[in-house]
Amino acid sequence: MSELLVRPLRRNDDRSDFCCDQPDLDRFFVHYAGQNQFKLGVTVTYLAQTEQRIAGYVTICVASLERAAIPSRRLRRRMPAYPLPVLRVARLAVDRRAQGRGVGRALLRHVFLLAVRLRDEVGCIGIVTDSKPDAVPFYERLGFSRMEGVTEGQLHGEPLSMFLPLATVLDALSS
Repeated sequence: MSELLVRPLRRNDDRSDFCCDQPDLDRFFVHYAGQNQFKLGVTVTYLAQTEQRIAGYVTICVASLERAAIPSRRLRRRMPAYPLPVLRVARLAVDRRAQGRGVGRALLRHVFLLAVRLRDEVGCIGIVTDSKPDAVPFYERLGFSRMEGVTEGQLHGEPLSMFLPLATVLDALSS
């Protein structure tokens, strides 16, 4: 696969050819990603693009997390008792023609860099994702932990909220 370029979605991007074999993720990308970004301003979608096509996308937004929802007891004790700023990965998908080639990891690396920037500019304690059940092992390999009892902001279809502390993000970026 040729080199990947990660960049924000543009209004004129042709998304009609994208297919990750998950109809809800395909439908979101084709029909709603632009609307959510350009009209409503509630999310931003980043593309992983090769010379030929869009290889994947990640949609993010800012969010907050209650201290009690943090999986790590040690980190939970250190945090104040009010909503804590996080970066939420709302959707992540890789086109079926690019699966298994590191596109998801490249997109998450971009998200990691954004989380560090957020920490430095406005505050951010980590990353939350709404994982589809079959993607849980992927996120666990990256260091995400399952969160119990979190339902706010979840997608349809029984997603599992997972958390990655910023310290783990920093470790991953330095290795």
